[in-house]
Amino acid sequence: MLVLMERLTVFIPLLLLFGMQAGQKSTPVEAVPSPVWETVIDSSSFANYTRFEQEWIYGYPWGNEHNGSARMYASATDHNHVSLQDGVLRLRATHITTDEGSSRHTPRLPIRYHSGAVYAKKTVTVSDEYPQYEVSGYFKAPVNLGTWPAFWLTATKGWPPETDILEFKGDSLNWQNTFIIPHQASTIKVAVPDAQTVWHHYKAVLKKVNATEIDLEYYFDHKPTGVHRCNFMNKPMWLIINLQMEGSSGEPGPKTETNYYSRGVLVRRAKA
Repeated sequence: MLVLMERLTVFIPLLLLFGMQAGQKSTPVEAVPSPVWETVIDSSSFANYTRFEQEWIYGYPWGNEHNGSARMYASATDHNHVSLQDGVLRLRATHITTDEGSSRHTPRLPIRYHSGAVYAKKTVTVSDEYPQYEVSGYFKAPVNLGTWPAFWLTATKGWPPETDILEFKGDSLNWQNTFIIPHQASTIKVAVPDAQTVWHHYKAVLKKVNATEIDLEYYFDHKPTGVHRCNFMNKPMWLIINLQMEGSSGEPGPKTETNYYSRGVLVRRAKA
C-alpha cells in the first residue's frame, strides 16, 4: 500500500502537468508570404503577328548586325527570316554569295548570311520593387558548325551585364554564361545532343541578394544547373532571341538554310 501511494504521488503531478500543457495554446508560426507574381511577357506572345508585335521588335536593339557573319532581315511585312506558325517562332538563316561588306561590330566579319533576331519591348531590371524575375522558354536550337543560336539578356546601356540562358556555339554544348566584367564569364556547360530535334526548356531566375548583387540561377529542363552571383542590381537588360552565324561558333557555316525554333517564352516578376 505504501509503495502504491508513493507511485501515485509521482504520477498525479505528471498528469496535472501534461493536462496544463495540453490546455495551453501553442504559439503560431508566422507564415512567409508567397511572392506576388506579375506577368511581363506571357507565353502566348507568338500566337500571331498582332500579339507578337505588341511584345517584340525585329532585329537587335542596336541594329541588324552583331559579332557574327549574319545580318538580320525582318519586318512587319517581311517574314522570310522571322516567322510565326502555330504559336512557334522560327528564325531562319540563309547563306548568301553576294558581297555585302562586313559587320560594323568586332570582329567585323564578312556578311555571309541573312538571318533573324528579335528583342522584347520590356526590359528586365532586378530592383527593390521587383526583387525576383523568371525568364524561360522552350527551344529547338541548331548545333552544327557555324551556327550560333542564343536566348539572352544584355545591358541596355554599356556592357556587361550579360546572361546567356541558351547559347550553342557550333556543337551540342549549351553555354549558360554570366559576364560581370568584359571578356570574362562564369560558365555552366550542359550537353544537349538532341537540342535540334527535341523541345527543351531553358530558364534563368534572377534574385536580389543585397543592394548591389543578385543571384542568377540557371535551369535546364526544370532542373537547376548552377548559380552565379553578380552585381546586376538596378541594371536594365534587353531580352534577345537571335540566330547568329559563324563567329564564336566556328566556320565555315552551313550552305543550306538553318532554323531555330522557340515557343512558350515567359517573363514574370515578383513584387516586393
